[in-house]
Amino acid sequence: MLLKVATMINPVFVLSDPKNRSFYCSLFIVVSLICGAYFIGSASIAKEYKEKLTRWKVIYNMQNMKFDTCKKRCQPSGTEALPEGIVAKTSDLEMRPLWGSSVKNKNSTPTMSLLAIAVGIKQKEIVDRIVRKFLSSDFVVMLFHYDGVVDKWRDLPWSDSAIHVSAMNQTKWWFAKRFLHPDIVTEYKYIFLWDEDLGVENFDPKRYLSIIRDEGLEISQPALDPVKSEVYHPITARVKKSKVHRRFYKFKGSGRCDDQSSGPPCTGWVEMMAPVFSRAAWQCVWYMIQNDLIHAWGLDVQLGYCAQGDRTKNVGVVDAEYIVHLGLPTLGVTDDNKGIDAIAQSKKEGSRALTPSPPPLKASDRAKVRMQSFIDMRIFKERWIKAVKEDSCWADPY
Repeated sequence: MLLKVATMINPVFVLSDPKNRSFYCSLFIVVSLICGAYFIGSASIAKEYKEKLTRWKVIYNMQNMKFDTCKKRCQPSGTEALPEGIVAKTSDLEMRPLWGSSVKNKNSTPTMSLLAIAVGIKQKEIVDRIVRKFLSSDFVVMLFHYDGVVDKWRDLPWSDSAIHVSAMNQTKWWFAKRFLHPDIVTEYKYIFLWDEDLGVENFDPKRYLSIIRDEGLEISQPALDPVKSEVYHPITARVKKSKVHRRFYKFKGSGRCDDQSSGPPCTGWVEMMAPVFSRAAWQCVWYMIQNDLIHAWGLDVQLGYCAQGDRTKNVGVVDAEYIVHLGLPTLGVTDDNKGIDAIAQSKKEGSRALTPSPPPLKASDRAKVRMQSFIDMRIFKERWIKAVKEDSCWADPY
């Protein structure tokens, strides 16, 4: 019995039988074929899976790339739901007809610059002289009527071609913040933001533009005639036989200014009564103007930060084209004869008419206006100091 069992499990006896040997060979072949098919199939599946993974990876990378690209697009806030091409990011102040073609003529020569002035009806004749100079040099003219009077300007031949904006008792900086957004005035290479009490007898806008382009001035102003002007700062006084100056020298007393001086009031400074900004400079200055402050006192000291580079080089005063600052008090003045008297006096004195000496003011709110100017300046200075302290990413170049 034991011998029989041993024979049954002994492979020698099993393989010695031809029938058994044939069976196991067939089984081995079948198993080999199955294993081969399995390995070949696995390799094929692995290859296909790998190819799918590669395709998915490419698609994923492309989607991520598109997502990253889209994230980098500087879309204006609120336009995310729109295709980028439909967004009109800029505009201009050009008036369009109610009928006819609404598409701008691409062959037309664009106006290079904009003159914006805060005006009151009392200075109508002075403003008329200014505007005529600029219109002959192909400027767009925009009047900010701080006294609310618009209709009385209609008799001037250029009135209909000017843009009129009216608001009671507001400064040009208040108007500029609300109506001269950089996206609106982006087509104008230079922005002239002037007061109304300026004599332009010795000023030519075209020559002025030519000079500031040649000199690379991003922020500038015409020099002031120190003899005829009622009010001026030393750095803005005209230097005879000079084309442009960028600094003021003072070697005696306190607050000395020399070649080593690097900031206002020695260099990098213009006054606020007749500043001229390049397009790039205005894009910066506009944001510096405070929304809730009426006056811009204090901004003049910081304008150099918007000079698109070195303020000692890119900010300057043009001597070759100069003006006269009449120094006429306007906002807060209740003397109705003030502007009329100044114009009448100017007619009597001929060319020196642009420099009348203002008579004493009657009861008015002028003192309150000046006080508010000082308050606004203090607030602006405090905000600047606070902003510099809190912005850890900002580095002061000066």
